[in-house]
Amino acid sequence: MNKNTPISPSEIIEQTHEAYEMGITIAHLHARLDDGKPTYKKSVYAEIVEGVRKSCPDLIICCSTSGRDTPDFEHRSEVIELYPDMCSLTLSSLNFNKSASINSPSIIEGLLDKMLDFGVNPELECFDLGMINFGKYLLNKKKIMSPSYWNLIFGNIAGLQPTFSQIGTVISEIPKNHFIALGGIGKYQLQTNSMAIASGLGVRIGLEDNNWFDQQRTIEATNSKLLKRIHQLMEINQKQLMTSSELGLYNKNHGK
Repeated sequence: MNKNTPISPSEIIEQTHEAYEMGITIAHLHARLDDGKPTYKKSVYAEIVEGVRKSCPDLIICCSTSGRDTPDFEHRSEVIELYPDMCSLTLSSLNFNKSASINSPSIIEGLLDKMLDFGVNPELECFDLGMINFGKYLLNKKKIMSPSYWNLIFGNIAGLQPTFSQIGTVISEIPKNHFIALGGIGKYQLQTNSMAIASGLGVRIGLEDNNWFDQQRTIEATNSKLLKRIHQLMEINQKQLMTSSELGLYNKNHGK
């Protein structure tokens, strides 16, 4: 939908390196086929992960295990075998505007078990309070280690909305000393990111969530333009970027 979206592994590596040079902590990566369709294939991810590690040696790499296009466990879990630092883990099923992401309890726990086997940290993606509650349930079962990294996504039609009351509520539900980042979908991205920066929280930014740079939808976004604006907001708010080494979610199995 946006001509600035990186499609090929080389384009994804190039844009990730550009962001790395500007300053990021984690690269949340999706793989695509030549026709632009998302893919789970380990072979495609392998080229991306290898290229990003080579050009951004100390960057935390997070790969997607999304159920939006790939429902079955075997395909979704392939990328874990590449030993990325992190993989996304959506903590329940959810509806989007015109599609759904199916995440049954057995799939969630299966993905998590495989991540633990391969020494991969989960990126806990939450779109509503129920997902946070399920994450805490997994913490109590010792399937998720503390501290963990929580990505809270606001603005989805069937989920959390970026109001002060809802943001305050979900943050209060996350255990202390965990890492929290806020992301916003579409027109809510800038609003959500602004509140995250002002609050000293992490920021999820990029074309996955938002095609447009302006509220009027006249300027197509690029990853670099969106990231540059975040750095400007950080400077205004006198906030410092947490480096990958400071976050400390490295995979010890890089050499395998």
